[in-house]
Amino acid sequence: MNLHAVWLNQSKWISVLALVFLLWAYVYQIKTGRSAGYDPNISYAALAALGNSSEGELALLTYNVAGLPEIISAAESPRAQSMGEIGAKINSFDIVNVQEDFHYHEALYERGNTHPFRTLHKEAIPYGDGLNTLSKYPILFTKRVAWTDCHGTDCLAAKGFSVSRIQLSKGITVDVYNVHATSQDSPAAALARRRNIKQLSAYIQTYSAHQALLVMGDFNAHYAAAWDNLHQFVRNNKLHDAWIFTKRAGQLPGAANDFVAQDKLSLTDSCESIDKILFRNSSYLEFTPRSYKIEKQHFSNRDGQSLSDHCAVSLSLKWKKISDSVLLDRPLTAFVEK
Repeated sequence: MNLHAVWLNQSKWISVLALVFLLWAYVYQIKTGRSAGYDPNISYAALAALGNSSEGELALLTYNVAGLPEIISAAESPRAQSMGEIGAKINSFDIVNVQEDFHYHEALYERGNTHPFRTLHKEAIPYGDGLNTLSKYPILFTKRVAWTDCHGTDCLAAKGFSVSRIQLSKGITVDVYNVHATSQDSPAAALARRRNIKQLSAYIQTYSAHQALLVMGDFNAHYAAAWDNLHQFVRNNKLHDAWIFTKRAGQLPGAANDFVAQDKLSLTDSCESIDKILFRNSSYLEFTPRSYKIEKQHFSNRDGQSLSDHCAVSLSLKWKKISDSVLLDRPLTAFVEK
């Protein structure tokens, strides 16, 4: 969500002003609030039950769920009800990254969601980073990292990225990154976002250097925007964009100084979305995308309203073990949250 747009809605300005005052009063706590890691009492029975599969298929989803309080939300549908519907509707996906899971987190997790492995919600006053991962495969551990740069109203939240190591089969793991970068396209905001992406890139190269990767989330960036640095990000980290791979035959859009983004809810499968799914193969694991989709119909309510102010993005992704040289000796102590 672009928080700057909230200020353009004159009917909400008084409530927004009150909320901003509250957020500024607690901004120190937000920035220093301790991030809850994954439950250490992970089900070892679930790990033991994992088979020795050497291939499979994943249904992936990334979704900015517009979890700010309804009074200032840009989403048209009722927020608590919509969040409960989202929680139930994402059950058909194997690994789900959500962003802006703020005010209605309990509704998302407790009103019909059945994923057996879910990251613990980040606790801070009044909100955490809004990032959570829900999975049908065991999450071994999770780390949350705040951006070192922000701009404007984005600085009122502890935005950043998280990374969860997920086990697909015995001896087969993938690092799943959940991203929510700085919004808006003003020069200062774009600069902060470019620094966000550079920070994420440096972290990947340090802690996931030889791992297979899934990087999913709200990048608030476009390949087609000359002020963004996604071209360098995918190149430097040997990543493949699912939309580029399946819809553009691997050809990245050219960057333009006069690029104008399309409205988020009017996107089709042929349009570039700021909500992206990226993947990277490794020496032991190979991914093959099968189908990419903007999930409009599935995430609408009975009145035809979108359940968020973003469209969910899905990917069907085949995986195959291609080697036994799995790197299980990485320095995990540097990765696991303290």
